[in-house]
Amino acid sequence: MTSTPPAASASAPAAQPSAAAAALPADHPGVVELFALLAYGEVAAFYRLTEEARMAPNLRGRINMASMAAAEMNHYEVLRDELERRGVDVVPAMTRYASALENYHRLTTPSTWLEALVKTYVGDALAADFYLEIADAMPGAVADVVRSVLSETGHSQFVVAEVRSAVTASDRQRHRLALWSRRLLGEAITQAQYVMADHDELVDLVMSAGGLSQITEFFDRLQQTHSTRMQELGLA
Repeated sequence: MTSTPPAASASAPAAQPSAAAAALPADHPGVVELFALLAYGEVAAFYRLTEEARMAPNLRGRINMASMAAAEMNHYEVLRDELERRGVDVVPAMTRYASALENYHRLTTPSTWLEALVKTYVGDALAADFYLEIADAMPGAVADVVRSVLSETGHSQFVVAEVRSAVTASDRQRHRLALWSRRLLGEAITQAQYVMADHDELVDLVMSAGGLSQITEFFDRLQQTHSTRMQELGLA
């Protein structure tokens, strides 16, 4: 899962920081886990985007994908620097998250250029919703780092225009890509649950901050923002 939300208007509503969040120290061990998880996501996204750029039918599409891949590596470097500043070796730290993220990408490998575009726009934003929900309850300095690496890269509108054009011209494409989008949602939720189940310090960070104290409400918001993105792509 990458970490770039495609549209600010479609992001999950911000959680209100709790009293626990205000007291949560910036050196909480879960912060390292969060940064490591994000770092691996950025590296995985870089390689995925460079591979999927080859599926583009024209040079414009390849350039747009390559630009997004470059942005992912810039975000990785921010996280690497933060981890090194905390005395953490970034490679071993982020490798602990390889299994869940690689499983997500393996189970959602696009077979066409349009599927790659939908995954870039919808699937990656689901991960961003998850991370931003946590960031809203983090200490200011930590939240700033998370938000900076989840910032809009400015390439999403080419995805919207291309997908909307394709599905407007073909009901078959619209139905197929709508099913693909729902699959992305299901796999994203499943892998998020696996990550939380396997990493106690990350769970402790989330629960101490109170960002996901209402789990059911959070996943409801995730589905609502997913529906908004499907409408933007013409898949609703």
